[in-house]
Amino acid sequence: MSRPEPDTATTLIATDRTPLLPAIAEDMPPPSSIANGHGHLRKVAENFPSIVWVIASIEFCERFAYFGVLGPMQNYIQNPRVDPIRSGGIGLGQAHATLVNQGFMIWCFLTPVLGAVVAEQYLGRVKTILYSAAIYGGGLAILVLSSLPAVRETVISLPGLLLSLFLIGVGTGGIKANVSPLLAEQCTSPGQVIRLLKSGETVIIDRELTVQRVFATYFLFINAGCLAALASVEIEQSYGFSAAFAIPMTVFIIGFIALMTSKDQYNSSAPDGSIIPNVLHALWITIKHKGNLNCARPALEPVESRYQEYPWTNSFIDDLQTALSASKVFLLYPFYWAAFSQLLTNFISQAATMQTHGIPNDILPYMNPITTLFLLPLLDRLIFPTVRNLGYPVHHFPRITAGFMVCALAMLYAAFVQRTIYVSPPCYDHPRSPTCMHGQVPNDVSVLLQVPAYILVASSECPASVAGLEYAYANAPKSMRSLIMALYLSTISVGTFLAMAVLPLTVDPKITWMYIVLAMAVFGAGAALWSVPVQRKEAG
Repeated sequence: MSRPEPDTATTLIATDRTPLLPAIAEDMPPPSSIANGHGHLRKVAENFPSIVWVIASIEFCERFAYFGVLGPMQNYIQNPRVDPIRSGGIGLGQAHATLVNQGFMIWCFLTPVLGAVVAEQYLGRVKTILYSAAIYGGGLAILVLSSLPAVRETVISLPGLLLSLFLIGVGTGGIKANVSPLLAEQCTSPGQVIRLLKSGETVIIDRELTVQRVFATYFLFINAGCLAALASVEIEQSYGFSAAFAIPMTVFIIGFIALMTSKDQYNSSAPDGSIIPNVLHALWITIKHKGNLNCARPALEPVESRYQEYPWTNSFIDDLQTALSASKVFLLYPFYWAAFSQLLTNFISQAATMQTHGIPNDILPYMNPITTLFLLPLLDRLIFPTVRNLGYPVHHFPRITAGFMVCALAMLYAAFVQRTIYVSPPCYDHPRSPTCMHGQVPNDVSVLLQVPAYILVASSECPASVAGLEYAYANAPKSMRSLIMALYLSTISVGTFLAMAVLPLTVDPKITWMYIVLAMAVFGAGAALWSVPVQRKEAG
């Protein structure tokens, strides 16, 4: 990246091949100010265009629906309707409920790859989001109908549940793969611009900081949607599951209407019908040449090839090389998500074995968005700018590593809570066992002991998840943004697969060891992050 000449208000404009954020330039820390003839100029983020708030609001509605469904789901699947402590709907038990929930989460974060292919290859981002939202809404409607008391007495209740989760997962994939790239594409200003503020201060409007703030805002809206879904848990307690699932459906319909009315206002890249075949073709050539991607460069094509030339340029191979290098970091994220997934599965089941003092056991996961809504603005507006002004860059890798380590600490704390339950009366290491007081009395441990675990998980998510989104987008060539974002999101599915590997430990009295194993795995992933070889370059 070139620097402005002295006394010249220079605009640094990135080319199409330049990522919107700097790509892992760990060896060249970005300063918080740039020196020129006027002295040191402070870097600031630009004000968002109004359409950013519309897109963020649509994502709020989608996350409201997703977590509004997922919040009551563990109880709905695990417990029978006549459970003496926690009423449910289907009554499959904890292990099967956890399996269905984790299978649903796996599906929801595998489908973004399909959503990315459809967007990049055929429909473009906006149309893909629209059609996916329609499928999502259909899944929500089926869920509401299948959870009606009259339907739950029939054999179609479970098939209806599974069909609804399938459709919601398809819709989630098309939305999640494309909303965040679409959001960042609304920031159309060049890389860096020197501007005079109304206050008289000359500053640098920095695209990197702008997009970072866009992603932080996006993440805030996601967590606000999670928090608003508290309504579905409360309604579940008072009015039943069908009413609880109807609330997310209603909010989602509102978001769908907002999406429809603003569909012509977005800046978005047109689909490239050749991008996916070209990627697959180049990767196949690479595999045939023992992993050497340079063999797919047109300049290196052998004369005797049956093709006159490859249908791409060297720039395309450069972009693909950058994307593949960046994707190496994604290999470590599944260990984080395996631990994180306990938030909406085994943490809820753990709470059901404790004294809840009248608090629904599935309401506690919403401590996570509460913590995030407080902590993320603190990091974005105060802590990170202060660190930058002190001359220390806030790179992706340190934030990701810190998130992994805090998540490991959260799992160790959850193991401590589980151990405390096991040493407490009346049922000790078999809480709510049918052989102990007919399974109607939880152990004598307050559910408030769980609260630090939720706070720690949220504290890990703020650096790890937001930095992961930034990292994925920073290293995404313009033609592959949805695809790279989908690869990042697919690590959540792989992580949930890993979490299923510890399902044999989700029975009493082994659950303590499940949390310890997860803590060791995510700690090891965080430690290994620094040994992952990635391509390091400057943005610009």
